[in-house]
Amino acid sequence: MLQSMTAFARSEKHGPNYEIVTEVRSYNSKNLDLVVRLPHYAQPLEERIKAMVTGRLYRGRVEVRLDIRDVGEEVRRFEVDLPRARAYYQALEKLHAEFNLQGRIGLELMTTTGGIIKPAENERDLEQLWESIADGLGEALEALIAMRSREGRSLQADFLERLKAIEGRIDAVHTASRGLLDAYQQRLKERIAVLTRGVVDIDPARIAQEAALLADRSDIAEEIVRARSHLEQFRHIMANESPAGRKLNFLVQEFNREFNTMGSKTGKAEVSHLVVELKTELEKIREQIQNVE
Repeated sequence: MLQSMTAFARSEKHGPNYEIVTEVRSYNSKNLDLVVRLPHYAQPLEERIKAMVTGRLYRGRVEVRLDIRDVGEEVRRFEVDLPRARAYYQALEKLHAEFNLQGRIGLELMTTTGGIIKPAENERDLEQLWESIADGLGEALEALIAMRSREGRSLQADFLERLKAIEGRIDAVHTASRGLLDAYQQRLKERIAVLTRGVVDIDPARIAQEAALLADRSDIAEEIVRARSHLEQFRHIMANESPAGRKLNFLVQEFNREFNTMGSKTGKAEVSHLVVELKTELEKIREQIQNVE
């Protein structure tokens, strides 16, 4: 079953003194390109997060964002950066003396600069935090994969319809390419008759031989067989559980080679028109495959 690479999922988990909001987004990419954004104190858990994601997703640009918010009584604690406060106070005293300013250096002036009074950094048990992160990330990944699967089913339905259209046109090419030997014989007779103006007798055996050579060069039976084989392989890959994007992209290239050969080998206008239609339908599939995992 196909999976799309475009999706978004979000989860919320609550711990003893914190809540965790996890967001996972995925976009098209040739390979798995993983970006994790989380608070600095949770950086030691980054590799575990990456391991969880790479165990479930195989292709696409994936962005994981964790917002960890402190809640409860401990959030109300603040601390003073005394070295910073002393340095700032000394700087104010120099200004006071240099310009002979009046008044005192008060608390209000001291707190105008940021960083002197700030929320206290709570000590966190990373192992306990990891349990909540893993729970929320697992939930978000499940939702993301479900969304990718829904979009994948839509892509697969579209591909099946287009493959059916391609199959019908391949059958039409096969039908249109029949009778090439008789067509070439008749064409040779007409050309020779025009060139010789009916003065020279035409050797039927030589005409048949030349027509056979032309027909053999224009025979596209092998290309038709391979194209039909590619159709079956395409359907088989879509039905498989493993990631299909790269395989399908390669198969589209093989299709294109067969169609190009068909167009170049046969000189019949009807076949050439059908090949153009085949390549147009194939291009629509190729564009959609760029979104398949």
